[in-house]
Amino acid sequence: MTILIATDTPPAIRGMLKRWFVEPKPNVFVGTVNRRTRDKVLEYVKRNASGLNLLILTSEPNCQGFRIERWGDPDRRDTELSGLWLVAERWADEAECPF
Repeated sequence: MTILIATDTPPAIRGMLKRWFVEPKPNVFVGTVNRRTRDKVLEYVKRNASGLNLLILTSEPNCQGFRIERWGDPDRRDTELSGLWLVAERWADEAECPF
């Protein structure tokens, strides 16, 4: 399963995403597509939608069962620590960050 959460999606990109995903809420796209299709769709979106921010959640065979990826200018930071995906809202000091 793949979940895409976008901001300020242009109508052309939104229409293209609706070919492969269901849009249960504006700018939230959910679908079950194979890895190749997902990668091709994301490549197209990234190439043709400047200024778009994406949060991408995909099923992965790890202990949590998913993977987090962000594209654009994210307001949070993801990191993988010992196989677990963690999300940081802010860092106290970049120089002291253990990741």
